[in-house]
Amino acid sequence: MSSDLYIRLAVILLTIAVGAALQRSKLMRSDPARADEEPAFALAQLATYVLVPALLFRTMARLDLQQMPWPVVQAYFVPALLCSASLCAIYRVAQRRAQPRATASPAAPATRTMAAMYGNAVQLGIPLAAAMFGEAGLAIHIALVSLHGLILLTSLTLMAEYEVAQSRGKTSLLSTLSVMTRNAVLHPVVLPVLLGLGYQRVAPPLPAVVDQTLAGLSHAVVPLCLLLMGMNLAHFGLRSTWKPAVPQVLFKLLVLPAMVLGIAHFAFGLRGLPLQVAVMMAALPAGTNALIFAQRYRLLQAEATSAIVLSTLAFSFTAPLWVAILANLP
Repeated sequence: MSSDLYIRLAVILLTIAVGAALQRSKLMRSDPARADEEPAFALAQLATYVLVPALLFRTMARLDLQQMPWPVVQAYFVPALLCSASLCAIYRVAQRRAQPRATASPAAPATRTMAAMYGNAVQLGIPLAAAMFGEAGLAIHIALVSLHGLILLTSLTLMAEYEVAQSRGKTSLLSTLSVMTRNAVLHPVVLPVLLGLGYQRVAPPLPAVVDQTLAGLSHAVVPLCLLLMGMNLAHFGLRSTWKPAVPQVLFKLLVLPAMVLGIAHFAFGLRGLPLQVAVMMAALPAGTNALIFAQRYRLLQAEATSAIVLSTLAFSFTAPLWVAILANLP
């Protein structure tokens, strides 16, 4: 990898370290008996209900569906969705075997799957695509990024909400689906995506003042989420959460790119630059949306943070591996 990418990895880790230092400082201390007033909780709410929705709405409102490279989109997201559904089912079965259904967290399988599926496609992915593949490859990568949230976040939200709806007691399938759909549509991730798509289809381009306001809010998402990761690390530590995060890290860095490579190449006939971009997109470390997703359901925040940090560190070693594999493809 280029020195610029290593610098970006270092920036991510340093920003997380700043968040950890803030959590330990007197500046961020409050009454431990009032958890809802903790600074980390307030910042997480800000990210979940303001900053991330602004980013998603702006992205979808500006999306030009006619210019999408649909063969690459299909070749990437079909294996990604298959992996999501399969891994979520595995986590669901493992959870039911490990603990009684009454005490299980219904959204936990989807939350763990999120950390194993959703990559850091912007802060690391964009410079990686630009450095490795040039303008043509960057255009393909950005096209995949624009649908990343719509497809993966929405599908995993539906999985989580279905389990949450089912956990509320013996109800009919129609009632379960009704509750799931309502909660999924009103979700702070899914709703801005749907509103943005609707706006893009029926309305003129965003007025400059609205677009710039949303852009300003969007730019705060990445640094705030990295600081939150550091604060979670300082609060929970890595000792108790790194082991359950390891399977997610291995899946994200090794299994997912292997599945995308195999299915995109042999089932969809993808070759050359489009295949290389799709595989490297899949090979990226876990992104900050894994933490936002965990905070939405108020569970596994420490585990999601560990998965993001560990996968970012390990990416320095796995990225050259995938580069070498792609270079030697026939």
